[in-house]
Amino acid sequence: MNFYLLYFLVAASIFSFIAVFSLLSVYAERKISAFIQDRLGPMEVGKYGLLQTFADILKLIQKEFIVPTVADKVLFTLAPVIIFIAVFLGFVALPWAPNLVPASMNIGVFYVFAIISVEALGILMAGWGSNNKYSLFGAVRSVAQMVSYEIPAGFAIISAVMIAQSLDLQVINYNQGILATQEIKFLGFLEVNQIGGILAWNVFQSPHLIIAYIIYFIASLAECNRAPFDIPEAESELIGGFHTEYTGLRFAFIFLAEYAMMFLVAMFGVTLFLGGWNTPFPNIGSLKLADYTTGIYWGIFWVMGKSLLIVAIQMWIRWTLPRMRVDQLMSLCWKVLTPLAFACLVASGLWRLLLF
Repeated sequence: MNFYLLYFLVAASIFSFIAVFSLLSVYAERKISAFIQDRLGPMEVGKYGLLQTFADILKLIQKEFIVPTVADKVLFTLAPVIIFIAVFLGFVALPWAPNLVPASMNIGVFYVFAIISVEALGILMAGWGSNNKYSLFGAVRSVAQMVSYEIPAGFAIISAVMIAQSLDLQVINYNQGILATQEIKFLGFLEVNQIGGILAWNVFQSPHLIIAYIIYFIASLAECNRAPFDIPEAESELIGGFHTEYTGLRFAFIFLAEYAMMFLVAMFGVTLFLGGWNTPFPNIGSLKLADYTTGIYWGIFWVMGKSLLIVAIQMWIRWTLPRMRVDQLMSLCWKVLTPLAFACLVASGLWRLLLF
């Protein structure tokens, strides 16, 4: 097959998944919020409101492109593209199954962490290019938040990398299952190479990674601008934050990028800490799963199931916790999460030195 055609098919598949996931996630979030608030949510468009999100997308597509007169037209136009592409490219290195990864690379962890950082540049361009004080405030808040929370997130990720001894996301997956390329020890003592299952996941190979994952999860909420860290988009203060001036398809791409980012950080965390595409069931007795764990379809099933569960938790948190103040957000980052993440980093070094 022509390589250019193959690249196009891969890109089209990823984009299609992001589009479908975003459509379903918007509907799911509306229903989850309605359940938490003891109401029905969308009910009028389609059975149980299933077509409400499609109606919203159709409305956005039909809206005209409006560029404020005093806006920087180049920055204003490019910002949504950069925001979406930064998130879109992050999916390239994520493994979906033992033999299914869009682009296998030995620096996959570094690539994903680096490419999604570009989103902050797009958000700053959107705020500055809009020439709107609310948009600029939102953009500055967002960039400060994202840059700050990348530090504890980075320490947490490195903690997992030190245990896995690889930056290749596919190798990290293999090292959490019965196909392991290195010796796996549950809690550092019990050998579980042939047992696999949940005992082989990084959070159980090295228990301090449970703390590292919690830190990563909290930081990922801040990276996605999700509540309780949604101060860049605080509608009660900033109308809509950095995307206040955007309408139509440009706003749709920003919205698409936000939901795609939710799944991206969830799947990235699942790969590093929660076994990736590996099954949680042990390979013993009647649960002999050696062939079962190597299948592409089951790999996709497990990584999707784990990631969607994390996304559901993200939505649950949004409709449960109140928004933090800026000073509280920064204090949590620098005074709590960063020292704890650094302690996890040190613990990973000692764990490898003493028990492996």
